Amino acid sequence: MTEAGPLLAQFADLTTWPATLWFWFMIVIGLVWLKRHVDIARGKREHLLDADQPGPPADQLPALSMLVAAKDEEENIERCLRGLLRQDYPRLQVIAINDRSDDATGAIIDRIAAEDSRLTAVHVQELPDGWFGKNNAMRLGVEQATGDWMCFSDADCAYDSPHLLRSALRYALTERVDFLSVLPQLEAGTFWERVVQPVAGAIMVYWYPPQLVNSDEAPHAYANGAFMLMPRATYEKLGGHEPVKATLNEDMHLARRTKQAGLRLRVIRGDRLYRVRMYVGFRQIWRGWSRIFYGCLGTLPRLLRSILLLTLVSLSPWVTLLLSPLAGSAAGWMAGAALFAIAGQQSVLWRFYGMTGNGPAWAITYPLGAAVCLGMTFGSIRKLLGMTQTTWRGTTYSGGA
Repeated sequence: MTEAGPLLAQFADLTTWPATLWFWFMIVIGLVWLKRHVDIARGKREHLLDADQPGPPADQLPALSMLVAAKDEEENIERCLRGLLRQDYPRLQVIAINDRSDDATGAIIDRIAAEDSRLTAVHVQELPDGWFGKNNAMRLGVEQATGDWMCFSDADCAYDSPHLLRSALRYALTERVDFLSVLPQLEAGTFWERVVQPVAGAIMVYWYPPQLVNSDEAPHAYANGAFMLMPRATYEKLGGHEPVKATLNEDMHLARRTKQAGLRLRVIRGDRLYRVRMYVGFRQIWRGWSRIFYGCLGTLPRLLRSILLLTLVSLSPWVTLLLSPLAGSAAGWMAGAALFAIAGQQSVLWRFYGMTGNGPAWAITYPLGAAVCLGMTFGSIRKLLGMTQTTWRGTTYSGGA
């Protein structure tokens, strides 16, 4: 009793209701993080594309047109196209659309097309009024497509496995999927890529949980523009790119239209099948993810809720630990509650960061990444309120959310 007495006295010294409330809030935050272990385990089981499972015989696979839009992608386009042309898919057409590039992108596409007849080169000369660049490029690429199925991708993708397309078609046919998006592994080569991108990706997972996106009953819709596979009939039923011609994140809007049309949407991870390096350098990361948050979340309530999520769930345990000495004799209790929340957070993040390919130890940088994402979310609100515009790949756009 003599040892317990001081501890109880310290706990009782949480005299004001705000201090007591905050103590228990930290405990709840820790429990919320620990619950994410269940979600991660479920996601790893249910939403992973298996490239080793045998697919249909070659003569039963439909003709497939793979479309890649590229603007000023001279550093990435050859790696992308070579990886696609190495796919073991038997009836494959690759269409590379050079979207008004100012560098050597068009020349590289033409050179590879001269070497391999499966590659069709399309060159965009101008951007029509009312269209955003990538959407217009894909629209023109579809005009050259001959496949019964079409897959839309980006020039910054690297296709590591030659079995990706065959595996994706097998999954889509077996599961009777109308729109399949296979998620890439995010490639990170710099400090800020490793710090920011896992946090930004986690925000997207929060808003678009895989179990709800892949439910035919739930309205949640998500897709990644790096890999969008669908039969031509689905593309035509969605109205093609025309209804989304002035959107920054056409992948999200096409996915939403898919569910609204009563079609089957599925999103799965492509573990080690292909990867994408989205942005290089802090400035490009800031602009790119601000654009994604703006285009994908798109409403003030969602953006404000994201700010609340980052502030309370992600950053408040660290701030509480830092300020706990100011709690007087209750400092130990407050620090302990904050450490419990941080331990729960880090235990989940070490698993999550390992899944992203960054390495589990980078989870330690989560508070810094969350702070940067908080700033980018505020930037997205400025775009939503019309205070700033979006400039991407040399073109300035208004609206697009």
